[in-house]
Amino acid sequence: MQFSAAQIAVLINGKVEGDPQRSVGSFGKIEEAGAGQLSFLANPKYEDYLYSTSASVVIINDNLELKEKVNPTLIRVPDAYSAFATLLSKYQELKTQQLVGKQEPSYVAPGVTLGEGVFIGAFVYIGENAVIGNHVKIFPNTFIGNHVTIADGSILHAGVKIYHDCKIGKQVTIHAGAVVGGDGFGFAPQADGSFKKVPQIGNVVIEDGVEVGANATIDRATIGSTIIRSGAKLDNLIQVAHNVEVGHNTVIAAQAGVSGSTKIGNNVMIGGQAGIVGHISIADGSKINAQSGVSKSIKQPNMAVTGSPAFDYTSALRSQAVSRNLPEMEKRLKELELLVKQLLAERVNL
Repeated sequence: MQFSAAQIAVLINGKVEGDPQRSVGSFGKIEEAGAGQLSFLANPKYEDYLYSTSASVVIINDNLELKEKVNPTLIRVPDAYSAFATLLSKYQELKTQQLVGKQEPSYVAPGVTLGEGVFIGAFVYIGENAVIGNHVKIFPNTFIGNHVTIADGSILHAGVKIYHDCKIGKQVTIHAGAVVGGDGFGFAPQADGSFKKVPQIGNVVIEDGVEVGANATIDRATIGSTIIRSGAKLDNLIQVAHNVEVGHNTVIAAQAGVSGSTKIGNNVMIGGQAGIVGHISIADGSKINAQSGVSKSIKQPNMAVTGSPAFDYTSALRSQAVSRNLPEMEKRLKELELLVKQLLAERVNL
């Protein structure tokens, strides 16, 4: 597919500098792109490549002042990174829209409702009375349990598993190997030291516009729902336990884990490998640094924390700075102790 600079500018509300009919058919990094490719410049560290790149069209920020003449056609936008992301999304949509129909072998149980423009890949299993919305794309080896609902425009990549009764909203993307609706980790300790399984009879609700990374796991609720609110983004290899609620537009990086019944607010940012205990709440706008261990509720909105146990980010950095100086401080303390002893001895002699 070929697109002109003028056509691209319309899609991202940009202004063209140079030849508006210059066309591109693929994407490339600004330092590697060749003729016929589209690139972007958002990070000032890469500005020098703008003057040497072979890309045909480059998206740049409105406020960038050119230091010398450039070869590519430019498209100026307020935010080059966001505009480029928009283009990639449009390109991906065009590719997936071409996928329609049902590959064989696959199994669609009785009572399933299929919308228009649905794609069902080979070896897909769809359970009884599932409802699949318009333009949903289900890639090979995916399992969809009984009474699952998947709304319009969602994409389930290869090997995704959606257990029974779970609900997936519109424009949701779930990447390969993710498991939605597996049993929560519920076991009651017994008098003899054994554990009795507590049936997990709830479900998982994923609202509109959520993205779930590869091999992430979202457990079903014991009773009620585990909820991922609209706009949330979960990275690869994340564990979300039973009855957790993840707020709107919250982002969680890879290998983080959230224990049962914890409520995470809106617009929260959680770094990679962070661990959050159960039955606490995280206030809106909180920022949890990578590898932090959160053991208590964060009640103040927009607070940044780090460490294990996690506490105020600035205070934690000061503590780290002090800890690095402990050997020198110990040496000085011993010198002061010796000096005090000498002064006391001199005073006694007087």
